[in-house]
Amino acid sequence: MQIGRQTLEAFSAQLLALDRLPAAASPARMMRDGLAGLRALVPFDAAWWGECSGGIDGLAPRNWLSGRINLSADFAREWNRISASDGFARQSMDRLDSVVCDTGYVDPDPGVEAFVRRHDLYHVMAITRALTGSGLLHFVSLYRHRTSPPFDATHRVLFEQFSAHLMQRWSTRIAALVGSHGAVAGDTHGLLDDSGEFVYVGARLALHLRERFPLWDGTRLPPELCIALSEAPAALKLGSRRLSAQRCGDLILLELAPQRRASPLPPRELSVALLYADGHTHKLIARMTGLSPTTVRTYLRDAYLRLGVSDRVTLGRVLSGQRQRRRGA
Repeated sequence: MQIGRQTLEAFSAQLLALDRLPAAASPARMMRDGLAGLRALVPFDAAWWGECSGGIDGLAPRNWLSGRINLSADFAREWNRISASDGFARQSMDRLDSVVCDTGYVDPDPGVEAFVRRHDLYHVMAITRALTGSGLLHFVSLYRHRTSPPFDATHRVLFEQFSAHLMQRWSTRIAALVGSHGAVAGDTHGLLDDSGEFVYVGARLALHLRERFPLWDGTRLPPELCIALSEAPAALKLGSRRLSAQRCGDLILLELAPQRRASPLPPRELSVALLYADGHTHKLIARMTGLSPTTVRTYLRDAYLRLGVSDRVTLGRVLSGQRQRRRGA
């Protein structure tokens, strides 16, 4: 597909504008300002971005961190209530690094259709990428109302390329903030603003908070913890783990202390993990177990989080150690 010279020049200008964003800017401001630049290339009526999970720990897909333009403050919480039925979101999570588009209000699920109509999300274009180290996914969604034209092929290309640059800069800023305290941004870390809103959260921290506060709706630290951690540096016992907080510029850095022993896996998840550790592929495991490849990937992502591993070799070593301890018992 040919893209005109004028469009390419505008794209280059917006990339240069990304480089001029203040080095000390909050990650949340970086995303908002970056998307404002994208809007000059790909006009949209509303936007949503953040971190999400695709069903880890047996939960429905969930938004854990949320930023928005021209959407209600409750948008993420509303979506979390219908996420299990949102086929478009599932499609984006299953097709990582690819732009997906849809048009229309009609949806097989009445709850999803009501949500789409309520916010006038007639045209949607989204991309989801793996967020290295966090255990979660990073997404950006653009919306147009019914009275606006649909996104076209040029918009898709510009959106894919620009969002990749923007996410890379956002990730670099997160790494620099956490790294200023001698740590590497991972699944046990979180960054908050003073209102308690997350600007970064790792999957293991998010899952532990959900376990300790079952009614927690994500995106903002549970109110009980906001009070306890308001005077950083601070630390408190959170079940079997310790949660510490310290100042990180204008933000607050959270860190969940490591587990002393990895949690056991549920039986179905364990069988998938064992097959993967033995060298089988996702597709072969799916055929052997009768699961879909997507479910296999979800089980493995959850197993990695539960066991605190990041590769197949370490997974096999941890599972072997657990089996030996059980035999010894």
